[in-house]
Amino acid sequence: MPEWSCGCCGRWRVSVELIRGRYRYRLAHRYPAEHGGGANVLGEVGSITELERLLKRYAPVTLADLHEAA
Repeated sequence: MPEWSCGCCGRWRVSVELIRGRYRYRLAHRYPAEHGGGANVLGEVGSITELERLLKRYAPVTLADLHEAA
């Protein structure tokens, strides 16, 4: 599953899944290990336009700030 993370801290992540022939983009915020770790899924959408809106609503990053996670 491809995944992108923000370049600033790596805590904002977007994963892409192919479900029944359609791509789903999932936005998650990961917590640092010193705060218990884990992730909070903030939303799941079906298009890049909707993903931009989701990022604007919940995250301090944009699509331009994301890069492929290693």
